[in-house]
Order: sequence, then C-alpha cells, then structure tokens
Amino acid sequence: MPTDVDAGRSGLDLGDGWTRRWTVSWRAGGDDASCSVHDLVQKPVLTSDPMRHFTWRRDQRHRPGLQFMTSTGRHHGAESLEESRVLLALDFAGDVVDVVSQPLKISFGTCGKRRAHTPDYVAVTRRVVWLIDVRPELLIKESDRESFFAAAEVAVACGWHYAVAARWREHAFAGLDAMASPRRLRSDPLGLRPVLLAEAGSGRRFGELAAATGCEPVARAQLLHLLWFRHLGVDLAGPLQDRSLVLPAGKTAR
Repeated sequence: MPTDVDAGRSGLDLGDGWTRRWTVSWRAGGDDASCSVHDLVQKPVLTSDPMRHFTWRRDQRHRPGLQFMTSTGRHHGAESLEESRVLLALDFAGDVVDVVSQPLKISFGTCGKRRAHTPDYVAVTRRVVWLIDVRPELLIKESDRESFFAAAEVAVACGWHYAVAARWREHAFAGLDAMASPRRLRSDPLGLRPVLLAEAGSGRRFGELAAATGCEPVARAQLLHLLWFRHLGVDLAGPLQDRSLVLPAGKTAR
C-alpha cells in the first residue's frame, strides 16, 4: 500500500541545478562508477551489481538471504524477510524482466551536509522501471523519509517510478506464499491442468474445483501453479481458502 514520503522534502537541497550536484554511484563487473543524477539515465545502472553482499552471521538482527524469482530465473539478494516478500510480490506481478538488489547509492544534499542512501531494488518491467525501498511502516524515521524523498526525486529525474514497500493488505502474503510453493512445478503427469481449466470455465470454488478432478491432493498443487502463472484468477483481497472463487484468466466475479 502507498506510503507518503512528502514529509522528507523540507530539508533537501532541491534548488536550481540539484541534478548536477547530487551524485549516484554503482558497481558493475567489479568496478565502481559514478555520475551526476543529470547523467544517470544515460548510464548502464539497470544492469549493475549489488552494492553490498548478502551475508549472514549469528548475531545479526535481520535475516539476509537469496530469493528465487521465476520471472528472471535467478536468485536475488534480500536483507530481511520484508525484502523477500517484496521479491515474491514482484515475481507474482508477472511483468518483471529483471531485478537488481542494492542497485546504487545516492549522495544528496541537505541543509548543511551531504547524506547517502542506497535504495533496496530496481525492478525493470516490460513497461516501466521501479526504484523501491523496503521498510516496515512502524520503523520509518524522519531521516528515512528524507532519504525516501531523495530517492523519489532521482527516480522522477530518470523517468522511473518510485515506491516504499511499508505496509501490505491483510491476507496478501498468505495467498502468495501458498501459490508460490508449487510455482516451479514443471510436469503434469496426470493431465490435471486441462481438466482444471475446463472445470473453472464458469467459475468454481477452489475446494470444489480440486475435488472435481478425482485426485484432489495433486490437483491442489496444480491449481496453485495455474493461479501463480495467471492461467486462472482468484481474488486475493481475502484469504485463499476452499471457498475462494476461481475464475478463468481475465474474468471477474459478478
């Protein structure tokens, strides 16, 4: 859900020529590079390497790791469970071409000093580019809002979109987690997918649809696979359960 970052604007140096005073650095092929925000859109930053490594040790309070994305066919770094959730949501969005973790560092001016901020992700989709920060809403401080607004200004200067992933709709990730578990399921030895697609033609409840195949346990996994890849649709505004209405792709409940 959208998070307001406008409160971070007041202390930023956004006077004439700010795009030449603010700088951005990134890493590619083991080498460091930098330029002004004004020149950033002409640089290969969308194919950069992560600015930091995603290592783990016992005394850490966060949980870094790697999240596999079917849309890119690769693992991507995450510094916390919240970031892993963002990668899962991006993967489900279905329009992602590439994702870069910790893609760049922004050095920006504030009242009397310079600050730096590293956004969490750049997501390249078939239509737009998203610069994304991840922070639970209750943990956002005033200094974070300043950093977020600075990142938003850089995104606008490059013709990108910007978002802070801070709060999610209730039930959103319970359904995504369920559908993600069989997303890499490649085979259908019992031929259940055509049956499920045909049975869902006029809309049926999830539990009824799985039971109609005569092989309910396996059908549930195949049904979740079809939902993940948008061959079928379901309303994720509520919890995903047996009474959830499953519809053919592109159709909505009346």
